[in-house]
Formats: sequence, structure tokens, C-alpha cells
Amino acid sequence: MDHNFALYKTMLLIRRFEERLLSEFSTGKLVGTTHAYIGQEADAAGIFSVTEPEDVVFSNHRCHGHFLAYGGEPYRLAAELMGRATGLVGGRGGSQHIHWRNFYSNGIQGGIVPVATGMALAEKVRATGKITLVFIGDGTLGEGALYESLNIAALWKLHILFVLEDNRHAQTTPVEKGVAGSMSGRFAAFGIPVWERDTTDVLDIRSAADETVRAVRSGAGPASLILHTYRFSAHSKGDDPRSPEELVRIRQFDPLTVHGARLTAEECTKAESEVDAVINDAFVRADADPFPVLGNQVRR
Repeated sequence: MDHNFALYKTMLLIRRFEERLLSEFSTGKLVGTTHAYIGQEADAAGIFSVTEPEDVVFSNHRCHGHFLAYGGEPYRLAAELMGRATGLVGGRGGSQHIHWRNFYSNGIQGGIVPVATGMALAEKVRATGKITLVFIGDGTLGEGALYESLNIAALWKLHILFVLEDNRHAQTTPVEKGVAGSMSGRFAAFGIPVWERDTTDVLDIRSAADETVRAVRSGAGPASLILHTYRFSAHSKGDDPRSPEELVRIRQFDPLTVHGARLTAEECTKAESEVDAVINDAFVRADADPFPVLGNQVRR
């Protein structure tokens, strides 16, 4: 399959899943909150197009895009978000806490980095050849556990890639009010090589990701990939301090528009048709599934 079409379809799958998710949320069918990945699709699509299926991935509260690009099944994810027994972890993890194969996520960004670093140590000791990826946001740069992990990863030359997705806001705090100094300098201070891109072009991101993944897999030690991107949706639901004008401005960087220009109209239509069918099937099937049995009670 043409890789341009495949990348576009992955991004479109993430976009349509998240849009459907936000729509379903308003009906009360979802359990707990949810954080959409809309606008950041090129990051996940580009990165997971150059990783191996058995690599270890630790995601965060904005994990749906990572999971789908990793190859996760939309139906199982939808079922989890609806709290159904057929969900990824039996309907008990919700939006932020999922596990499938070598994919893990947790809503505590600062807390996931030491765990991912430990996973990288385990894979190195076992000599599996797998690398570990951990996704953090710009807000995580204020967490001390991150720097302890960077120190250990560098000292022990762990095979881990730190992916920083800077969507320019930590919940509602703009990056210029929450991050002093240089983002890249934080990794460089520990001797960790840095690749940095300010783009929503999936091909640029794929190229940078390929270089970083190769560097980590070579056994030289950890690496970092900083991606400056844009989050189109609110942090969670309504917690968005940005002006309507700002939201219109950043839409010019829509990764689907940027990459979609490389495809024919027929290819775009084909992708839309195939993705819509998958998304509709996922949510319709999940909505008909049973809730988990909790003791002697069945949630209704």
C-alpha cells in the first residue's frame, strides 16, 4: 500500500474516532472524562509508521491517537470508553488507563516516565532488542520525576525514546507561562540527543522519528523527539481559554489538510469511506455490549 495513503488513513481514523467520541460523550454513554487528540494526529501516525510491533509504548491521558496508530482495535477502545466488559481492560480503565499487548497508558504524566524507564531497563537486561517509547506533554516538564528518569536513562544507556508533544498548552496554561528556558536543553543537559520539529507535516515527523528510533535501537542510549504541534480541541471538554480567532488560526496547520494535498480526490474519498465504516461498526458494536459484572451486581 502507498505509504502516503496509509499515513493519511491512520490520521483520519484518529480524527473520526475522536470526533465520534466527543459526540457520544454528550449523550452520556461514556464513563469518565476524555481528552481528544484532534490536531496532533501527524505525531502518532509518523512515529508508529517506523516502530516495531513488539516495541513497548507508554502513553498518557491523551492516548487514543497513540493507541490507534499503534495498531489497536477501535472497537475494543470504544467499548472500554463506554465501560463495557468487552473493553481493553474490561471496562474498568476508561479513557486514560488502558493496556493492550505492549501498550500502556496512565493519566499521571509525571508518574509514567519512571515506569517507562523501568520498562526500558527490563528490556535491556533481557536483551530483547525492543525499544521503549514514552509520550509526555509540555506540562510534564515541571515534574521532578522526569529529570530523575532522564538521569538514569542516560547513565545506564537505556533504549528509550522520550517523545515530547508540545501542544503549547498544559491544560489551560500557555507554554510561555509554564516553561522557562529551552525544552531541548532539558534533555541535552543529560547528554541525551535531541531531534526537534515544529511541524504538522506527517512526512517531516516520520523522517525525524525514523532517525530517533534508529538511534535508540542502535544501543547508543536514550534519545528525545520534541514535536511542536497544535491541539484543536479543549484540554478535556470545556476547559479552553483560547479565543475563537486563535482556534481559527491554528486550523491552517491541520495535518489532514497538509498531507491530504498529496493524495488524489479518489484516495481521500476511499479513506473516508473505509474509516467511516470502521468507526460506525466500532461504536455500534460497543454500545450493544454488556457492562461488567461487579460482584453480584450488573451495571445498567
